Amino acid sequence: MRSLLVIALVTTGAALAASSHEVKIAGMQFVPPTIQVQRGDTVTWRNADVVPHTATAAGKFDSGAIAPGKTFSRKMDQPGPYDYICTYHPGMKARIEVK
Repeated sequence: MRSLLVIALVTTGAALAASSHEVKIAGMQFVPPTIQVQRGDTVTWRNADVVPHTATAAGKFDSGAIAPGKTFSRKMDQPGPYDYICTYHPGMKARIEVK
């Protein structure tokens, strides 16, 4: 009986596997500007611009400098809205909604 419960839990966990999402940084913008993800999903920012950028949500996460052609990834463990900016270019704004 116990082994059946373990198998059921493992099977269910596999069905709820986390997903990956990409935010492209290009043209001095985060694309898309808003994404919705599930708790446990990973978001990757890919800098396709010619200058460094950051993905920074005050008090929640900070990528540091993402050089051109490089990436930064973060697993989104806590539900809620995450408004973030590029600290080098504060006019660059976006949002992640973690369900």
